[in-house]
Amino acid sequence: MTETGADVMKAYALTSYRNGGTLEWLDVAEPPAGRGQVVVGVRAAGLNPLDRMIAAGQFRQLIGYRLPQVLGQELAGVVTEVGPGVEDFAVGDYVFGRPAINRIGTFTRAIAVDAADLAPMPAGLGFTEAASLPLVLLTAAQAFMEKARVKPGDKVFIQGGTGGLGSIAIQVAKHLGATVATTVSTKNVDLARELGADVVVDYRTQRYEDHVQDYDVVLDTLGKDETLRSMQVLRPGGTMVSVVGTPDPEFAAQLGKPILKPVMWLMSRKVRRAAKQQGAEYKFLFMRADGGRLAQLAPAIEDGSIKPLVGHTFRLDELEQAMELSASGRARPGKIVVEVRE
Repeated sequence: MTETGADVMKAYALTSYRNGGTLEWLDVAEPPAGRGQVVVGVRAAGLNPLDRMIAAGQFRQLIGYRLPQVLGQELAGVVTEVGPGVEDFAVGDYVFGRPAINRIGTFTRAIAVDAADLAPMPAGLGFTEAASLPLVLLTAAQAFMEKARVKPGDKVFIQGGTGGLGSIAIQVAKHLGATVATTVSTKNVDLARELGADVVVDYRTQRYEDHVQDYDVVLDTLGKDETLRSMQVLRPGGTMVSVVGTPDPEFAAQLGKPILKPVMWLMSRKVRRAAKQQGAEYKFLFMRADGGRLAQLAPAIEDGSIKPLVGHTFRLDELEQAMELSASGRARPGKIVVEVRE
């Protein structure tokens, strides 16, 4: 994977889909900045369930990564090189962002990223905090500002309110003026309230259907049976946005593969029918990179309306332990972040 004359760096990569995914440390060449790109020296990178899903081959037919593929979905760091056509960034700028899904690879020392996928790092944040935000912040923003168009006074139900996504989704929904309900385990009830949730349901002792009814929006973060169950709390005319459920035909268009529209129409038929019977709408969300949206939300981060929640930090060379913790379900609330030392 290295090129003659290029600096070599260690990277954590998917090398095979066999046996649930083979992950290895490889020597790779430090990338140059292409047109419209900058090279970012990675100082911290967020760890997400999506990394495990990619390694397990769940997106193999949709995205078609050419192995070996360096993993890592988001980053914060310093611009070290600016490519042709880039005017918004300069060497030395602090940035954060989520590379496009076909250009991932933040579990290493440096990565070339499309400048449009990056934003200036919010003032007052360190690299670790900033790296915890891009993927979950964009997911929440695209769910509530694009798919469901949440407005002041709406009622929003978010599953798993102290997880990496849920903790930020609560704050984004509150930033948009919504009333927020969420589910958490007993030990995290107080934290969910601190994050801004108005209605907090302890799923170990309570049924959320008894406390949450006639909501405008549901953010489905659990999938499987919970997709249909949580749909029942929607009012007629409400919207479910799922980040883990069955892809809908619109997702085929997003991938640029319209040939898959009929397939995804069939795959999502059951859940769309259930939504129709509820008088609601089902929408699948696969978050896309968007530096402009990150920049738009930066003031809310800087004034404390949206606060990062980091549960664990690891060094880059401890990435295997971080992946194991992420898969175990025993992580503390918030995001797991990998720090890259200079």
